[in-house]
Amino acid sequence: MTLLRAPAPARRLLLPIILSGTFVQLFSVTVMQVAVVDVQRDLGAGEGESQLVLTGYTLTYACSLIISARLGDRYGYRRMFVAGMALFTVASVGSAAAPEAWLLVAGRLAQGVGSGLVAPQILSIIQSALPASRRPAALSAYGATMAGASLAGPVLGGVLIQLNPLGLGWRAAMLVAVPVGVAALLLSPSLPSSRKGHGAKRVDPVGAVLSLLGLALLVLPLSVGRDAGWPMWTWVSLASALVLMTGFALSQRRVADPLVHPTTLAEPATRWGLGIVFVFNAGVPSFTLLLSMHLQGAQGWSELGTGLTITPYAVGALVGSGFANNLGKRFGPGILAASAVTMALVSLVVAAITGEDNLLWVLWLALFLGGTGFGVFTASAFTHVIARVRAEAATSVSGLLPTAQQLGGTLGVTLAGIAYSVPAASTDDALWHAMTYEAATFALAAVLTVGLTGGMAGRATRAAPPRPCPKTC
Repeated sequence: MTLLRAPAPARRLLLPIILSGTFVQLFSVTVMQVAVVDVQRDLGAGEGESQLVLTGYTLTYACSLIISARLGDRYGYRRMFVAGMALFTVASVGSAAAPEAWLLVAGRLAQGVGSGLVAPQILSIIQSALPASRRPAALSAYGATMAGASLAGPVLGGVLIQLNPLGLGWRAAMLVAVPVGVAALLLSPSLPSSRKGHGAKRVDPVGAVLSLLGLALLVLPLSVGRDAGWPMWTWVSLASALVLMTGFALSQRRVADPLVHPTTLAEPATRWGLGIVFVFNAGVPSFTLLLSMHLQGAQGWSELGTGLTITPYAVGALVGSGFANNLGKRFGPGILAASAVTMALVSLVVAAITGEDNLLWVLWLALFLGGTGFGVFTASAFTHVIARVRAEAATSVSGLLPTAQQLGGTLGVTLAGIAYSVPAASTDDALWHAMTYEAATFALAAVLTVGLTGGMAGRATRAAPPRPCPKTC
């Protein structure tokens, strides 16, 4: 895929336009975490429907990423970005206007598809339209945008639900992303256009079906299985997902136009990087989600109070993302280990002091430090992985990175929820169980960075030119 160079004014708009997709993607997840209680009350949604309001978006988003990356390569990154953003924006309006719970669920499913179409194009455009010298800064902005969306979701959602403008309540919170989507669509002609090159091949239909079904059968039971009591169908679904994803992996070796390029996992640094992103994100979404649920449920806090309490975490993430580029240059992959260890320690501190009113300032400080670790890790990890990807595998990695991020987050929410629900003497002990899981997950991510460092060193050794022969030889 070849991107045509845009005029200088258009290039200045490139990052704000494409990162709007990152903003609406994360905002739409976090805003519903504080709005779902009001949705239950307003639409009479049952437990199953309420769960699908939260997880339906994740389901369709995760399942569409790998295919969307190839569609961008086939039909153009700008074209797929516009298609995904248009679908997301229309689905957001439909979700906000839903008169019944099942229509809201349908809207959330459509939102997830739209986000899934957009996400890989963002990384592909960064990789192909920006010179190598500008990519680390762009990826830092990518991490900062994720932090900003994480901040905007619970805070704006809580404020709007509390203020209830025009009697809209949670519907007003759902509509926040719409102006962002409309602005991105209006400005999208400024994105560089693309033309198909020799790498823009057809989409493998067998691989597409196997990956769609396999990921759907994996994400669905992980999303709803715990609340449903793990009935038999969830285990059958997980087993079927294993079979289908194995078939998908085998099929990619035998087709002329695989969805995942054969060289994608050839580099150890790429394999380790994807694994670290998966493990680290098995702790990130569940950390803020469980803390929010604990504050509202066990502590009886309001949506607004909860959102404001978690705000230092998002502010820290913004700060960490801003420093990630310079820290990565100075310390290399070691900064990933330091960030993950910071998150592990913060998890234990949060478990120890949550609920202590006189230590609220300590909680804010701990969350700020945790958010800083999250911001540094996310921006640095994506930079280290993408900077070392072979050109022919860039599209595949653009789909696999957010897939690893999303699957890790889905699994983490399930495992942390199980840890929290283990019989405990008090809700404080339940929070300890969950935060111990979080600390162990972040510690494992820190350990895995050793493999990433080794993979990078191995590549550097292989890439080093041979020494010239001395004149005496």
